[in-house]
Amino acid sequence: MTDSLQGHKARKRFGQNFLEDDNVINNIIHAIAPQVGDNMVEIGPGLAALTRLLLPACHKLHVVELDRDLAARLPQRLAGLGELHLHQADALQFDFAQLATPTQPLRIVGNLPYNISTPLIFHLLSFSHLVKDMTFMLQKEVVDRLAAEPATPDYGRLSVMVQYRCQVDWLLDVPPEAFNPPPKVQSAVVRLTPWQHSPYNCHNENLLQQVVSTAFNQRRKTVRNCLKGIADDNDFEAVGINPSHRAEVLSVQQFVQLTNHLHSHV
Repeated sequence: MTDSLQGHKARKRFGQNFLEDDNVINNIIHAIAPQVGDNMVEIGPGLAALTRLLLPACHKLHVVELDRDLAARLPQRLAGLGELHLHQADALQFDFAQLATPTQPLRIVGNLPYNISTPLIFHLLSFSHLVKDMTFMLQKEVVDRLAAEPATPDYGRLSVMVQYRCQVDWLLDVPPEAFNPPPKVQSAVVRLTPWQHSPYNCHNENLLQQVVSTAFNQRRKTVRNCLKGIADDNDFEAVGINPSHRAEVLSVQQFVQLTNHLHSHV
């Protein structure tokens, strides 16, 4: 076991569950494979379970921690392990672009608070052009949605928008007992790797977001009904989509094709 809570009470409002299982920690570090020179950023280092191994491996590390008490402890806890750059900030509002350079894309890692994981992933996707990869511990249910294929129950807006920008790779499952306090859900580690050469060529990403979000807004309705006012039967026919289908059966490529058709006919 690693550091105990040492007087720090996990805060529900921050969604804190601290990773304490050394085997799991080592497996995650092995999956991340940190190297000297990596422009590594850790979100929510907490009690430094991952940080204490990442920092000496990279020699330099940025950490973004919202909890002031935890942030205040990190410099002393990590003294002598490397060059620590501490950002006491809300990751949901943080400008990750300030940490990237033309020659050093970001490698972002973290045990993400379950209560903000989805909005945080969408926030991070806006910086995907500056990112080499992102490795996260998440609620397994979220990882299932990230990796879901069309025509499956987990497939939705998150699946489409993440897969549009990134390759998604499940790495390992993590049981509740690896944490203190144990969460009531299963966890998993996932890697998101932004496409260097995207398989999709979307001409209007804002329109894509609107189309996907609207299409999944009422999952049980057909795309004809969901996208009324945005697309009509002629638009669906032009790209080979059956308007009687639900959004959950459309592939990422089909959403991109529909968006490009709509964009070209504005």
